Amino acid sequence: MKIPHPCKIWRVIKMSLRGTWSRSSPKKEIASLSLAMTIASLSTLPWTTVSHSASLKFIDEVGRKVVVLSPPKRIISLAPNITEILFSLGLDEEIVGVSTHCNFPERAKSKIQVGSYISLDFEKILSLKPDIVIATGAGNTRDMVERLEKLGFPIYVIFPKNFDGILRSIDQLGKVVDREKEAGAIIQEMKRRRQRVIDLTRGLPRPKVFLQIGEAPIVTVGKGSFADDLIDLAGGENIAREEKEMYPRWSMEEILKRSPEVILISSMNPKGDYQRLLQEWARWRVIPAVKNGRISLIDSDLIDRPSPRIINGLEEIAKILHPERFKK
Repeated sequence: MKIPHPCKIWRVIKMSLRGTWSRSSPKKEIASLSLAMTIASLSTLPWTTVSHSASLKFIDEVGRKVVVLSPPKRIISLAPNITEILFSLGLDEEIVGVSTHCNFPERAKSKIQVGSYISLDFEKILSLKPDIVIATGAGNTRDMVERLEKLGFPIYVIFPKNFDGILRSIDQLGKVVDREKEAGAIIQEMKRRRQRVIDLTRGLPRPKVFLQIGEAPIVTVGKGSFADDLIDLAGGENIAREEKEMYPRWSMEEILKRSPEVILISSMNPKGDYQRLLQEWARWRVIPAVKNGRISLIDSDLIDRPSPRIINGLEEIAKILHPERFKK
């Protein structure tokens, strides 16, 4: 990878300073200038240019043109779902950096972290010299993508919005990172397992489902969310599907009115006291789901992280909604 011109680096770092601090100090200005000069000096070293076999052109999932040196040997992931996809494609060695909250597979925890969705460590990204950075339209800001692009890094953005969109993202990333065969195998297996769920639940009554993803206030999922798509594929009826917002807030009065037959509680909050939450639901015996003991806790990473594990989330929901069809 060719190191960008030092003036270009300095301009982008100054932009980052304005975006990160409301008032930049002289010490931070000097440190950032030093970083730019250091990077500039690296451009004369022989190892700053990596030999690649070809340059391939792609249109990413937000319509941007991206030129990638293929196959990329140094990859940075800016989201947990991207990290999971890359590992599933067998790119353990090629992944040199990940975002915070990348916790699966276990090996992801040992990778260098380059910041969160909206707060990236540009200095660390520069030091890792990536051949490509892969971002998500569902969390990484356009400003961050543009700043990285100005530093000279190819940025490929994925933006899946449902189960089929996840399959397309896996397929496209397989092409971008030269792992088409592996991507194809993952997609076929996910399709097979999805079809099994559809076949097993076909013709069955569709229970009314309420999925809680927030506690105070109570937040659920509307049409267009991954979870709504999963509930539908699993043979259920999301009682909030007609809401205009993707993640609407609901009162207990509204929940009582809709009378859900199954309540799913997502483990989105790592510090959540879910045992207490289950006990609070137990007070509302008038709700069919509570009366019949059909309240279940489900791993949020399986239902809202658009990665290959989304199929596990679909199967888990299907087993909860239709346990009689998924007995071992």
